[in-house]
Amino acid sequence: MRLVVVSAGLSVPSSTRLLADRLAASAGRQADADVEVVELRELAVEIAQNFTNGFPGRRLAAAIDAVTSADGLIVVTPVFSASYSGLFKSFFDVIDKDALAGVPVLIAATGGTARHSLVLDHALRPLFAHLKAVVVPTGVYAASEDWGAEGLDGRIERAAGELAALMRGMAGTRRPAPDTLTVVPFAEQLAAVSGRSDG
Repeated sequence: MRLVVVSAGLSVPSSTRLLADRLAASAGRQADADVEVVELRELAVEIAQNFTNGFPGRRLAAAIDAVTSADGLIVVTPVFSASYSGLFKSFFDVIDKDALAGVPVLIAATGGTARHSLVLDHALRPLFAHLKAVVVPTGVYAASEDWGAEGLDGRIERAAGELAALMRGMAGTRRPAPDTLTVVPFAEQLAAVSGRSDG
């Protein structure tokens, strides 16, 4: 299985990339998946050029292919103006709107204050619901004070476990074409996966 991580951090080092790496390590271990990281900072120019000329550059095309062929995704963005970053949104804007249908996605974000944690439910979850992805119940938000504090490790493990369970449950199944997409409520998918893992 292939797990692809999309990190939209801009600085080096980046707390966004740190969170992405920790989530990837846990989910990759639990799902026994190969992990690939897409660093959007390195693709910023090609993303902008794609908007003006309509064609992805070589590295952007490879990143899009990795994301759209993944068995599971982890997406992590810093919070800018109480939402995801423009670079993060621009990357998903250049991906075909049906390419992520049925893909399990773990959403995560970083910010300077805990007050921005609602970005998970008010920005990221609606975006990936619109893209028809299957968003795991637990999102992970890390404020500055969360690093080294109790609780973050538990949230990482829980969210990664949910993603891994969905990836295992959907392994070997081909996602249906967008025009034949069958919507199965998340609760039913999770119950089916949990039932198999308990047996």
